[in-house]
Amino acid sequence: MPYCAAKAALATLTQGFARELAGRNITINSVAPGATETPMTAWIPDDMRAALAAQTPLGRIAQPEDIADIILFLASPASRWVNGRTIIADGGLV
Repeated sequence: MPYCAAKAALATLTQGFARELAGRNITINSVAPGATETPMTAWIPDDMRAALAAQTPLGRIAQPEDIADIILFLASPASRWVNGRTIIADGGLV
């Protein structure tokens, strides 16, 4: 439950800061990654990992580069019209 509450709070903070800073031409966005192959997820057993990948429409667990590319986009001028959004990066799972 605390994890869910914290995630919701971050999405709300993202929207609030986006509105507050828009007048200064500053955009605020966040990324909510799904399961990603990192040292933090290394403990997940192979059968659980396979089941998670099978549930994901893209058929795999994210690699760090998948999430990094989204962050690079948000940090670039190409995202100038994206503001106050939380990008859910989970391969279509949710």
